[in-house]
Amino acid sequence: MSKAFHVMIPARFESSRLPGKLLLELNGQSVLERTYKQALKAKPQGVTIATDNESIVSLAQSFGATVEWTKSTHQSGTDRLAEVVERVGFDKDDIIVNVQGDEPFIDPSLILQVVDAISSSEAPMATLCWPIESTEERDNPNVVKVVRDKWNNALYFSRSVIPAHRSHGDDISLLFRHIGLYAYKAQFLVDIVKQSPCQLELTEGLEQLRMLWLGHNINVEEACTKPLQDINTPEDLKRALALCS
Repeated sequence: MSKAFHVMIPARFESSRLPGKLLLELNGQSVLERTYKQALKAKPQGVTIATDNESIVSLAQSFGATVEWTKSTHQSGTDRLAEVVERVGFDKDDIIVNVQGDEPFIDPSLILQVVDAISSSEAPMATLCWPIESTEERDNPNVVKVVRDKWNNALYFSRSVIPAHRSHGDDISLLFRHIGLYAYKAQFLVDIVKQSPCQLELTEGLEQLRMLWLGHNINVEEACTKPLQDINTPEDLKRALALCS
């Protein structure tokens, strides 16, 4: 049985590939509302939407969500959630689950799995992965890859192909893509955003590399079910609409 936890959804309006995507509708329901309702199915102690955008606040309030205003200067969703966690005053060992706002089909079992992962390990942070299923996926820099040690702690995350098969270039065995679902201990979340980004993080554009660079473990379990479509591009939206039909 999973420990008690809180879900937070960082929600920004700006998106380089699909601006305002959280407000877009999938068969009469916004992307954000669908994500929120999926998170509720995991039965957290609460679900909070953190944003700096008035349109998102109005939308969230229209379907009864708890909303926290945040600064507009945050560079990442992690920064946004840390502001809320520090202001609200959670206990240091409370579990905070970061569910991206563009995950309208997120399976509640994945949320519970990442809670179990952080509860059963000594790592202050946990996330999930899934096997790479095609060479196209492998070669896509927007698909983040992860390599783990024997205890399922992350060794490295990269937009490049890791591990690279030296003798069989098209082999995709041992390759896993990272799923952007995180669980943190509350105090760790507050503390980590106060650390400056490292060069690896800036080079790859992956904030989780800051945690590894500072010597923290990130537990990465293989997901118990295949993640469904998130919304990042117009093409993603078309695929999501097909799933709703």
